[in-house]
Amino acid sequence: MTLNIYNTLTRTKSTFQTIEENKVRMYCCGITVYDYCHLGHARTCLVWDVVRRYLQWSGYQVNYIQNFTDIDDKILNRARQEGTSMEAVSEKYIEAYFEDMEQLGIGKADAYPRATHTLDGIKRLVYELEQKGFAYPAEGDVYYSVQKFPEYGKLSGRKLADMQAGASGRVGVEDREVKKQYPFDFALWKAAKEGEPAWESPWGNGRPGWHIECSAMVRERLGETIDLHVGGGDLTFPHHENEIAQSEAVTGKPLANYWLHNGMIIVEGKKMSKSLGNFITIRELLDKYEPMAVRLFILQTQYRKPVDFTEEALATATNSWETLKEGLLFGYQYGEKLAFSASSDRANQNKELVNRFKEAVDDDFNFAGGLAILFEIAKNLSKEGNILIHQGTTKTATEELATQWHTLIELAGILGFAVQIEDVGENINEGLSDGEIDALVQQRNDARANKNYGESDRLRDELQAQGITLIDQPGGITIWNRG
Repeated sequence: MTLNIYNTLTRTKSTFQTIEENKVRMYCCGITVYDYCHLGHARTCLVWDVVRRYLQWSGYQVNYIQNFTDIDDKILNRARQEGTSMEAVSEKYIEAYFEDMEQLGIGKADAYPRATHTLDGIKRLVYELEQKGFAYPAEGDVYYSVQKFPEYGKLSGRKLADMQAGASGRVGVEDREVKKQYPFDFALWKAAKEGEPAWESPWGNGRPGWHIECSAMVRERLGETIDLHVGGGDLTFPHHENEIAQSEAVTGKPLANYWLHNGMIIVEGKKMSKSLGNFITIRELLDKYEPMAVRLFILQTQYRKPVDFTEEALATATNSWETLKEGLLFGYQYGEKLAFSASSDRANQNKELVNRFKEAVDDDFNFAGGLAILFEIAKNLSKEGNILIHQGTTKTATEELATQWHTLIELAGILGFAVQIEDVGENINEGLSDGEIDALVQQRNDARANKNYGESDRLRDELQAQGITLIDQPGGITIWNRG
């Protein structure tokens, strides 16, 4: 089985080949930290975290970098609104970011470089672009000359002749426009404005443009060419297009061999935006739904396609999570009764199921296809659990049930799904011992034999309160089960 992925740059699927054997250099364009993260951020961060997990499970050593943009007009505006500083706003929302990601079970990147911590690399890159004739100064600003880079537009498929004026990202339309030699040139360095943070540079005091930050951070952290450059589809143009123009003009090498973009979030069929009143933060979402249900909701759609957030869709995902959770708890709930270990065992897995999972996901990170395998296992384990509760035994061999469960635990872990043993109930680690349960069952049987049905019912209720299910069988035999 071979991993094939869709490359935005080539618009085709191709076999994934790394620069170094079994090593992946991966960069994700991260968050501009001026507000709490929203559902769109959740999808971006979750999808690429799971891609990283899958690559690691497949045997790759992944160096995963995700940046923070901590200097930006939006951050400065928020600082003015709150009567505080750019640094205070950035720190507040970086801390909130980590809190939200932890709630969703999203693993940490290997490093989180910040724009303000990469200023030397940014200035060096701007200087090199100027020396090579790709950049020009203009009254304290420095602009990139897009006409000097013949391949400009190759990622997005846009041509300069077809582009509309003002498509230069976060460059304002005020006086900066008159400084440009060409309407689509974009700012690499911005001259200082009164009351704004600024740093010394060969072009005067100022701060970096948005696009140059990522080019510098990629180069500093991962090198001149990386394996995977990922991010939201809204970044394809102009951000990623401009990154390519900046980096490749200096190095003469591809910035990334594979460009991957996740689809956008829409809400009830409409683009999510504050102006429409359908803007949903991760915090608001997790006040209503379990984190694992949100994770499931996001992963059940192919990553390149848009996801439509609706209350109905989240309710369905919540129900689906309950099904998956029941399967994941099977070993903890019945392992002791079936005499198999509840600790995960990679050696004891169903190779056919694992291969089917890998075959599905190897097709451009088709996690939805992988989830189908998980649900197949979970539903079967749930069925076996019901048989155990009502019949006290199962016809399926214990070894087969153990293998299925260990396989489910392993594959679910790749996608970041986890349960807490406490979810089984307190009777897993606390409460009545087997001997105490047997004694109470015998007391109940004695009460029934003496036609003391009130005492019999009391003992049944007591056991049920402890999570013990009693099954009366023909011949006066009673079996019990935890759960």
